[in-house]
Amino acid sequence: MSNQFVIPSMLSNDWWKAWDYPERIMDQFFGMEIGDSDLLAPLKYRGYMIQPRTQASIAKSGESEVKNDDKKFQVSLNVKHFKPEELEVKVEDNYIVIHGKHEEKTAENDSFCSREFIRRYMLPKECDSETVTSSMISEGILTISAPKKNVEPPPEKVRKVPIEMSDESKTKPVENIETSG
Repeated sequence: MSNQFVIPSMLSNDWWKAWDYPERIMDQFFGMEIGDSDLLAPLKYRGYMIQPRTQASIAKSGESEVKNDDKKFQVSLNVKHFKPEELEVKVEDNYIVIHGKHEEKTAENDSFCSREFIRRYMLPKECDSETVTSSMISEGILTISAPKKNVEPPPEKVRKVPIEMSDESKTKPVENIETSG
């Protein structure tokens, strides 16, 4: 019975959408352990099968976003599993580079946990790399902003082209030249 959903999903454009997720950086879960929802049976959606994690990432989209409007460029990341001292934000060759590294070792059962990520965002040409700022709120949202320069649009160059009147008798007709091959 589950085979009836496999073939339509392969013929549909929506089949590829399962790989479109995560749409946002934080939907990658940064090495979080597998939860019960990851082990549930796939669900039917528009005639094809989707995994619960994909469904969860659709519902949870918005945890990380990039805004690029006419006033500023802004990146917001959910880095709740990292302390501020485990994060580094720098501007390198007109790219914002965010690096996070967390290592945790427990003595009681000799377990080790490690998380690390690097993200790079190209600054728009309207932003000055010296004006980039970052801040983090207690909920673990890191925000990196760069205001855009007030760039005046170039003045419109308009040049009127005069129309000259010519005497038809002075112009020569173009002769039809035929070439033989």
